[in-house]
Amino acid sequence: MTRARILHLHSTFDLGGKEARTVKLMNHFGDAAEHTVLVGDNEALGARDAIDSVIDVDFPGDAAPSLLGKPALGRYRKLIAYFKNFDLILSYNWGSMDGVMAHKLLGGGKDVPPLIHHEDGFNEDENEKLNWKRNWFRAGALRSSNALVVPSKTLEDIALNIWKQPKGKLQRIPNGIDVDAYRKPPEANTIPGLDTQKGEIVIGTVAGLRRVKNLPRLIRAVSQAGSHVRLVIAGEGPARAEIMAEADRTGMSDHVIMPGFLSGPHRYVGLFDIFALSSDSEQYPISLVEAMAAGCAVVSTDVGDVRHIVAEANKPYIIPRSNEAELAAAIKALVKDSGLRSKLALANAELAQREYRADTMFERYRQLYGDAMGLKDFARHGR
Repeated sequence: MTRARILHLHSTFDLGGKEARTVKLMNHFGDAAEHTVLVGDNEALGARDAIDSVIDVDFPGDAAPSLLGKPALGRYRKLIAYFKNFDLILSYNWGSMDGVMAHKLLGGGKDVPPLIHHEDGFNEDENEKLNWKRNWFRAGALRSSNALVVPSKTLEDIALNIWKQPKGKLQRIPNGIDVDAYRKPPEANTIPGLDTQKGEIVIGTVAGLRRVKNLPRLIRAVSQAGSHVRLVIAGEGPARAEIMAEADRTGMSDHVIMPGFLSGPHRYVGLFDIFALSSDSEQYPISLVEAMAAGCAVVSTDVGDVRHIVAEANKPYIIPRSNEAELAAAIKALVKDSGLRSKLALANAELAQREYRADTMFERYRQLYGDAMGLKDFARHGR
C-alpha cells in the first residue's frame, strides 16, 4: 500500500488545541500516511512526545525552508519546491500563512499538491480586534486552498463575513474526543504535587502557559474561594514566571500546582471538581470538551464557542471576560455547593457523550483529506 505523504505547517508544535488534534489524527491514520511537520519555532516541539512511536513522522528543522521571515517571492519559491515532495499540505493558523500565500501565488502547477488550511483561533495580539492587514492577507492567500476548516461557529462567521471565503469551501468540524476514555475513573497520583486532604476542592485547567490564557486572572479569582481550594494548572509555556509571580502576590503559592505538560488528560482531568478557563480568547477549546466528558462542572470566561459547548444548566457560569469579580463569584458558588457541582457535571458528561465523539471527527477529516488527494479509501480502517 502506498502511503499518503502529508506536510503539516505549524508556527509552533507545543501541545495546544490544534496540535493535540493534529496528533490524534496522525495516530488515528496509522500507517496510511507518513507525516512531515514544518515548524516555525524548532524549539517549540512539546506535542511531539504525544505521537505514537509507530507513526512515521519527521521534523526536518533547518533542513527545510523556513516559515518565518518577510513575505518574499524567493522564500515562496523555496517553499513551493519543498511542497512538491508531498501529496497534501495541511496549514494551521496565522503562523503558516506564508506557506498558504506561496501556494496561492506559485502553486498553479500540476505537481503542486492541494492545500487545506485550518483556523483554530487567535493570539493575544488579536484578542480585542482582528488585524485588518492579516484579514486582507488571509482573504487573498486562502483563495487557492481546497478547503478551510474551522471548529467553531464563531470562526465560521469570521471566515464567511470578514475573510470573504465561499461557503462551499468552508468546513466546520467540531473537535471530538474519545469520550469513552473519560468515563473511566481518573488515575490516582497522575498530577505531581497534588495530594488533597479531606474537604479540599480541586479546581483545574489544562492550557498552554501563554498570556492569551490569562491565568493570573484565574489565580486571582480562585484566591477568593477559600483556603480549602487547590488550583492545578497543567501545561507549559512562556508565561510560567508571570503566573507564579501572581500566585506569590496573592498568597496562593501553597495552593497552586503547576506540574507542566501532562500527557493523557483522560487519566487526570476527572480529579478536578471544577474545570476553569480564564482566557481572553478561545474558539473551541478541546480541554473544555475533555473536562465535560470526565464529569466536571465548568466555570469559564465567555469566549469563542464556550457558551455553545457546555450543557444548558452550566451556561450561567460562563462569565463575561471583563467581569473578574463575577468570575470569582461563580467559582466561589460552585466551591460551596457540592450538589450544584454534581448537577452540572452530570449534564456536561451526558452532552459530551451525545455530541463530541472523536469517531465522528475522524470520519469527516478522513473523507476531507482523502477527497483532496483523490484517495477514496484513505485511512478507512484507522486505528
